[in-house]
Amino acid sequence: MAAIVFQTDKRSGITYAYESISYWDKEKKQSRSKRTLIGRVDKDTKEIVATDGRCKKDKEHSVVKKRGPEAASRSFYGATYLFDAIGEKLGIAKDLKNCFGESYKQILSLAYYLILEKDTPLFRFEKWSALHKHPCVKNISSQRSSELFASVTEDAKNKFFALQGRRKVDNEFWAYDTTSISSYSKTLSQVQYGHNKEYDPLAQINLAVVFGESSNLPFYYRKLPGNMPDSKTVTHLLAELNNLGFSKVKLVMDRGFYSQENINTLYKAHLKFLLSASMSLSFIRKNLETLYESVRSFENYSDKYELYTTTLRTTWDYSRQRAYQDDAVQSDKRIYIHYYFNIEKAAEDEKAFDKKLIMLRDEIESHSRLKEHENLYTKYFTIHSTPKRGTKAEVKSDEAAKVKRYYGYFALVTNETMDAITALEIYRNKDVVEKAFGNLKERLNMRRLLISSEQSLEGKLFVQFIALIYLSYIKKQMQQNDLFKNYTLESLLDKLDIIECFEYPGASLRVGELLQKQKDIYTLMGIESPSSL
Repeated sequence: MAAIVFQTDKRSGITYAYESISYWDKEKKQSRSKRTLIGRVDKDTKEIVATDGRCKKDKEHSVVKKRGPEAASRSFYGATYLFDAIGEKLGIAKDLKNCFGESYKQILSLAYYLILEKDTPLFRFEKWSALHKHPCVKNISSQRSSELFASVTEDAKNKFFALQGRRKVDNEFWAYDTTSISSYSKTLSQVQYGHNKEYDPLAQINLAVVFGESSNLPFYYRKLPGNMPDSKTVTHLLAELNNLGFSKVKLVMDRGFYSQENINTLYKAHLKFLLSASMSLSFIRKNLETLYESVRSFENYSDKYELYTTTLRTTWDYSRQRAYQDDAVQSDKRIYIHYYFNIEKAAEDEKAFDKKLIMLRDEIESHSRLKEHENLYTKYFTIHSTPKRGTKAEVKSDEAAKVKRYYGYFALVTNETMDAITALEIYRNKDVVEKAFGNLKERLNMRRLLISSEQSLEGKLFVQFIALIYLSYIKKQMQQNDLFKNYTLESLLDKLDIIECFEYPGASLRVGELLQKQKDIYTLMGIESPSSL
């Protein structure tokens, strides 16, 4: 029995037609088949063009037989439709096409895959692609994904950052923070041992990300050497933002970025900032002393946040080295310090400190002193030893009181005029960056890098960053609409992912049945439900 069989070459993408003849093998006593190459299938006409297998046409007999009608297809569509609509709403697809040409479809498909297939390696993309409708339509082989990653240039990335940055909310603070990503690689130049924020003993790279405070969306990232401290990255960040066309920005950062040099740099650039400051800093403690007794007054209590708050306007000793002269320009700059006191936190810290003193005293009196505690013994205790009473340790009450004096306090510094509660709310919104880092590491499989090529790393980081934009939008909508009461991120996407679409040759796409709960999710995402075209 003869039949025509079609087979696609994964490397070239060419579909070949074979004549398959079935016969009975008497020796092996089983059915066998013999295939003979007829030709290749033309992508446009669907006709079979004679060939010798190396894409050479038979000039005398070019057209052999027409292929039969294409079969209908069905695919999972609900989640990828959501991503398509978000990409259009945020301008992601448009900006990617502007920067990467037709490769943007592959970038989007890989980003969709990373979101929906948590912790699944990229070589499983083919299976996912066969079941889902997505921008690229076709499978993306491991080789092609590697080529795509290597094609992501610094210039194209920066162009995308600039386009996305202009879509952010005007006059909003931008949250800036870094995270550490561990790596086994011995070849990546920026993988270095440094302060790992998750206490992983491996070497690492650091990743810096900028988020819009109001939009809750990221628009810029940069990888850094693993041994680079946060405080050393601000000057370069400002230069990068300036190159992208953002010379006037407002930054909110945690205490790791606080330094005299950074604040002077921010003043020099005429930028607004809001930074957390350690209570151990002499500048912060000195200014607190002027109003220490009044902080915990009834008028300063915020029932909403259960904190005492107060604000002090003071001056910053600004200094700038002049480029062409061997001297520095010095002046006073206006600065605000917002102080906050949490009475519950103060009590907890004091209790923990007292327990620590008891432990240290027991070590001294039982002659079980530890070398690493010697400085603490000297700082907090007066030690007496007699033959009759043995060794006794007496707490230095003045030293203990100095430590406890600042328990429960924290401070924010800014050059923007605002009250303490507004500053607190802006700073607390910065946790959107921390949540984003969690998304990158957990949802997008970036806890430990398994990449050894610099080019592949750059490209994969960019695709993961694109996926992060979608995740950030979805999580923001879920938080604003209380969807986390009924769904996790994964269960919400699963709820939509099972929606199917049907495609027939020459007919419009048809979407399968939608439940009311699914329609409600789209509405709360700010997206219209899918409908048949």
